[in-house]
Amino acid sequence: MSNLVIIESPGKTKALENYLGRGYKVVASIGHVRDLPKSSFGVDIENGFTANYVNIREKSDLLNRLRLDAKKADMIYLATDPDREGEAISWHLLSVIDAPDSKIHRVTFNEITKSAVQAGMASPRGINMDLVNSQQTRRILDRIVGYKLSPFLWDTIRPGLSAGRVQSVATRVVVDRENEIRNFVPEEYWRIEALLKTAEGKTFTAHYFGKNGEKAELHTKEEAEEVYNGSAGRDFVITSVKKGTKTRAPQPPFTTSTLLQEASHKLNFRSAKTMKVAQELYEGIDLGPEHGGSQGLITYMRTDSVRISAEAISSVREVILQNYGEKYLPSKPRFFKTKASAQDAHEAIRPSHTENTPELIKSKLSADQYKLYKLIWERFAACQMEAATFDTVNAVINAGEYEYHASGISVKFKGYLALYEEGADEKKQKEEKLPSLSEGEKLTLQKLQSEQKFTEPPPRYTEASLMKFLEEQGIGRPSTFTPTITTIISRGYVSREGKTLFATELGELTVKLMKDNFPDIIDYRFTAGMENKLDDIANGSASMQTVLGSFWKTFSADLKKAEENSKEHKDEYVEQTDIICDKCGAKMIVKSGRFGKFAACPNYPACKNTVKLDKNGKPAAKKEKREPEKTDMVCDKCGGAMVIRHGKYGDFYSCSNFPKCRNTKPIESAAEALCPECGKPIVKKFSKKGSFYACTGYPDCKFSTSGTPTDQVCPECGKTLFQRKSGSLVCLNKNCKTNKKETV
Repeated sequence: MSNLVIIESPGKTKALENYLGRGYKVVASIGHVRDLPKSSFGVDIENGFTANYVNIREKSDLLNRLRLDAKKADMIYLATDPDREGEAISWHLLSVIDAPDSKIHRVTFNEITKSAVQAGMASPRGINMDLVNSQQTRRILDRIVGYKLSPFLWDTIRPGLSAGRVQSVATRVVVDRENEIRNFVPEEYWRIEALLKTAEGKTFTAHYFGKNGEKAELHTKEEAEEVYNGSAGRDFVITSVKKGTKTRAPQPPFTTSTLLQEASHKLNFRSAKTMKVAQELYEGIDLGPEHGGSQGLITYMRTDSVRISAEAISSVREVILQNYGEKYLPSKPRFFKTKASAQDAHEAIRPSHTENTPELIKSKLSADQYKLYKLIWERFAACQMEAATFDTVNAVINAGEYEYHASGISVKFKGYLALYEEGADEKKQKEEKLPSLSEGEKLTLQKLQSEQKFTEPPPRYTEASLMKFLEEQGIGRPSTFTPTITTIISRGYVSREGKTLFATELGELTVKLMKDNFPDIIDYRFTAGMENKLDDIANGSASMQTVLGSFWKTFSADLKKAEENSKEHKDEYVEQTDIICDKCGAKMIVKSGRFGKFAACPNYPACKNTVKLDKNGKPAAKKEKREPEKTDMVCDKCGGAMVIRHGKYGDFYSCSNFPKCRNTKPIESAAEALCPECGKPIVKKFSKKGSFYACTGYPDCKFSTSGTPTDQVCPECGKTLFQRKSGSLVCLNKNCKTNKKETV
């Protein structure tokens, strides 16, 4: 070995070794190798926010192997992912492998293809400390918020809560929408539709627009009745027909955010699943020798750029020409403008080799891999196809002074829609054709319908719509959306039913507390502004210490003030339940103890009533209390009557004078077999671990088994066979030579 290549994911090692050939050993760090300590704060605020990184304990063996490989290598290539996180991992690797700088090179691959890998290896560079410091700043910010704010939440709301910079804002978005819905006041409006027939017998629908050429909305029944009665007896005459052509250009190729949204719309994938499958496609799939062996199928999936390489555009244009013909291929390639706020480090998400069509390699992919690859491939190919064109017709129809409108649209040329249609577009109005219409034409009124409607509140967020909102507001980065949403759900701030996200009582309380005490952290613009500052650090136009110092000055003042006021306002942040205390009638609140959450009376200590809660926060079902059963047995210790009690691990005999007399005996079932060791009866007994069979000759004979006796006998020794939990039959006779504890 002369060259060592260190990457993040073990899934890419095989493909990279194939591309690099002999003389290269590829090993994986499996993510970060150093991090801030778990047991302490790990940030020296007074000394320029110096981070005290420690090696991750679980990776000690891996680090030892990396050090040995580094000593043997002539050159070391740090090929972690091409983003801030990957740059930071390379920086950490540099500090733990203990190799001279002259041996170290930083390389990046935008895609795992032979040409991209060779190009990356041919362009080595040093560690970009601006990118590292940007990642460090984010990590330290999150540590400050989490480590300093979480204890405040424990004291104010309940133990076990955690705070996060971006997750707090994401929770607020869901809570704000819940409040919008709760405070929404429906407004009445009316719609009037006319079913009209032409002289040729064709029918279509027109909608009421207004009066005397001006748009007018109908808010009451009286207004609707006036229009209805005024239109019913009039002639419907076409006063205007406008025909036109409309074009719709394809959307750009996927970014991380748009991929997550579209996979939710079209494939019903949750964001975590989408990123997992995309990672598999990026790292490489073995396509077999007929398709070039193991290779990455898509470019890097964490990007907010829509840039496409010239090589990729040339390749996809050839595929379009071969499969769809010249009329579907624009005369010039189509380019898309990346947002100013985007990190244009990587291309858009696209197939690494466009010639690998989804159907061509379907047999090599899992069902989920095929679905996502097909989505990515079709979106990319469609973005370089001709625009779709539509014929449109808009007609104005008058019934006296009342004006009705009708519109129709039909596909003239499918263009890119022959391959792909965006999920959002699929929900738009379906194609609707109008019959041939001409100005001055009189129409026959077939039916006039008036319908009462009410405005509806905005819909609750789904993962897809929440990610879209976060992206529009500049909150977080697309690569952080999935872990952020996963976190706020797992920690109980938000619940998910199907695709819909709901704010929980805990989420609402936490957001209220944050708004009252930490308005900056929970503010949309502040969080988006912090992302811009992280970009400035990455670009070299701002320093890590300046950004962190400015944040700490405001945050520490807010924290000190919040801690001073917490006792006075603590009662405002209790998690309510719908459970009424059956002792004093108060509405119970949620508390936490050693064994989890429970409902407690707010009048404690005057009322100490509590109720167990299940995992859904509802009162746990109470076990029916069974009274002891009388027996004819007499206690051999005090002479009292023995009864049968019902315990957690089964029934047992107990003295009726309990607790004065604590004499108990196990209940033994009737003999079901003979002991294979001493020949005495075997009976069923009970313990904390469940039931078992034991010899009645105990303690002289200590035979026992978890198996169950059957009515079958061993063909060799004639003893009873026992059935194990696995279903196999065994002979437990030690003297049985051929079947000694062997499956029969």
